[in-house]
Amino acid sequence: MKILAADHVLPISSPPIHDGAVAFDEGKIVAVGTRYEIARQFDGIDVEDLGNAAILPGFVNCHSHLEITGMRNQLDDVEHDFASWLLKLNSIRADLSDGELLAAAINGAREGAAAGVTCFGDIGRRGDIGVAALKEVGLRGVVYQETEFSPDNRTSNEDFLALATKFETLKADETELVKIGLSPHSPYTVSSQLFELIAQYAIINRVPLSIHAAESLNEIKLLAHGTGFFSEVYEKFDLEWHSPHSSPIEYLDRLGVLSARPLLGHCVHLSDDDISRIESSGSSIAHCPKSNAKFGHGAAPLERFLDSGITVGIGSDSVASNNLCDIIEEARFATLTARNRSDANRFIQASEMLRIATLGGAESLGLDAKIGSLEAGKQADLAVISLNHSAMQPLGDIEATIIFSGSGRDVVRTIVEGNVVYST
Repeated sequence: MKILAADHVLPISSPPIHDGAVAFDEGKIVAVGTRYEIARQFDGIDVEDLGNAAILPGFVNCHSHLEITGMRNQLDDVEHDFASWLLKLNSIRADLSDGELLAAAINGAREGAAAGVTCFGDIGRRGDIGVAALKEVGLRGVVYQETEFSPDNRTSNEDFLALATKFETLKADETELVKIGLSPHSPYTVSSQLFELIAQYAIINRVPLSIHAAESLNEIKLLAHGTGFFSEVYEKFDLEWHSPHSSPIEYLDRLGVLSARPLLGHCVHLSDDDISRIESSGSSIAHCPKSNAKFGHGAAPLERFLDSGITVGIGSDSVASNNLCDIIEEARFATLTARNRSDANRFIQASEMLRIATLGGAESLGLDAKIGSLEAGKQADLAVISLNHSAMQPLGDIEATIIFSGSGRDVVRTIVEGNVVYST
């Protein structure tokens, strides 16, 4: 058994505990409480005192792309728009070897661990790369095998068979820590029939789905009017695609995809009807505010998501579009952006953002029975944040201190299933 004590313990599912402790054994949390309570309950067990620090559930990065970590700082000179970025990304990706992709993904996973991330929702064309990286570093996660570029219904059956083959191969290597899902990339890269086939497969076999949706104005133009950059790409390559003349969310709903309760990435451009469809279907949202801002896509209506009862997690997206995997910084940016929207009715609170960054992410990945909060019976996935940096002094509200003054670089230890995966 191991007992960690610190000046602050943040269970997330209950109020912060001053002078708290967490006891865990064989990878599971046994008890959470004050240092005095835990020491008395487990008399004779040594207590490791972490002092001026906060112990909280490990952060959940529910939308990432570890396999393109090696493209960090390689795309920042794109001067035009998201479309230009995508074209350059695919060009660089084509020149990277399997070994380079794997080494980069491992570095990305280690970066996350060093910032207190214990669980990734990782999307990749090469799902095996993401799986290998998480296993190498000892992290938890759901790896979503992504579709190839497949917008034409004429190839939907063969596209589905190719995807299902990759999925079943990855599924054979699934572990208690690393689970496998599917990612039909987006409404503009996946045909309607392929979406239907994937949704049916996911529902029957209970496979988690993750989809990029309502991210850019080019996507909105294509789905609503059949115009813009993506329609030009289809014409150039003689691909058959017909606009549904709807929003991306309505389109996914019509196809039955929302019935699979997918995790929807970005969701920047949504109507009230779109939000209602997401909420009523039980789908969730991966909020990626820094990536959205970097591309100039806009600010997703986080306050409306939360007030509508939608499950929200937070994601860094790839470091090719964000540059950092730092969920504390992501949460701070999300809070400030939400408060700064012209339609804001209230201040998103630091406590809400910490929940989104931990338990919200776990819920969005379907892992909240195991992780996301410090409770007896849950897995011992923990992050320890030092409060010694001068930027955190003097300490006030502990949750606000972490969100508004903290950084992933203040993390001093990261634990997954009771095992230390990072320590300073």
